[in-house]
Amino acid sequence: MTSTAPQKLQANAAQQYEVEPADLPLSCPMPEMTLWNSHPRVFLAIEETGHAKCPYCGAEYSLRR
Repeated sequence: MTSTAPQKLQANAAQQYEVEPADLPLSCPMPEMTLWNSHPRVFLAIEETGHAKCPYCGAEYSLRR
């Protein structure tokens, strides 16, 4: 039996991510990332400045406009 579920990205695998307006509201880890080996999900305010940094893992996010 083969799985048709999309493969989740490893959480905290990169230190910089570029996100789209469609990804808002922004959380770290993002919904398409695995959660079993990560920190608790935290929502990040990125709309105003276009940049946000996760207080748990230090991942930096930039909003593509």
